Amino acid sequence: MQIDSISREAPVLVAGPTASGKSTLAMALAARDGRLIVNADALQVYENWRILTARPSAADEAALPHALYGHVPRDAAYSVGHWLRDLAPLLSRPVVIVGGTGLNFNALTRGLAEVPDTPPAIRAEADARMAAEGPAALLADLDPATAARIDRMNPVRIQRAWEVLRVTGRGLASWQDDTPAPLLPLAQAEALVLLPEVAWLNSRIDRRFRQMLTEGALDEARANLPGWDAKLPSSRAIGGPELIAHLRGEIGLDEATEAAILASRQYAKRQRTWFRSNMKAWRQLSLP
Repeated sequence: MQIDSISREAPVLVAGPTASGKSTLAMALAARDGRLIVNADALQVYENWRILTARPSAADEAALPHALYGHVPRDAAYSVGHWLRDLAPLLSRPVVIVGGTGLNFNALTRGLAEVPDTPPAIRAEADARMAAEGPAALLADLDPATAARIDRMNPVRIQRAWEVLRVTGRGLASWQDDTPAPLLPLAQAEALVLLPEVAWLNSRIDRRFRQMLTEGALDEARANLPGWDAKLPSSRAIGGPELIAHLRGEIGLDEATEAAILASRQYAKRQRTWFRSNMKAWRQLSLP
């Protein structure tokens, strides 16, 4: 990839679907400009996954400075707000911020509503309703403004909106309308989103997951088996639930592999849709 046209001075943001080559581009920019590589992926923050979340290798981290990778315990809550607070002091130096979590980039460049956290009792109530009734029931309880705005295909966001309304008596849309100024306005950054050709990306996803197995992803999942809790945010690492199911004797390794690859492709499709809808002002790079 040619990087000559990418700014040497402005903070660079690199978004894109899983396996699209974001980290390779970020490392090239960091090497060229002396930038710190900052993680914007919601799962690469967790210490218990390196291989399965495609976190930079130990060798990559030794070669170039990285931040906000693997610094959160597996059972800890870590929100977009936590990420912004950890990121803020890093913006005093040249950075390339890279990841596939669009909500992090939205919060960074558009601002983040300061919504109160959900108490454990309300979270347990929401979890129970989600398990018994599904996201449609929680969606039906939302205020009209939030229901009209929310991603109806994302049960995690639906549950969070329900919790906000339950805790505060105020819809999430109302909180969002009071969003403070962003930490890094989009106009002050070089914002890039990678949008690869679908067949090319699917092939990369297939190869990468099989390479992860070669590199020890099954052993990594085995280390996560004691105390495994599917409700933890860290347990959403794609491939994690599938490999855990294999280790529990519920499915064979081939079946787990195919299921994980399919889940990765579906996730990439959701990411592409989200980026096209929410990042129209970003510079789009088509690969290959």
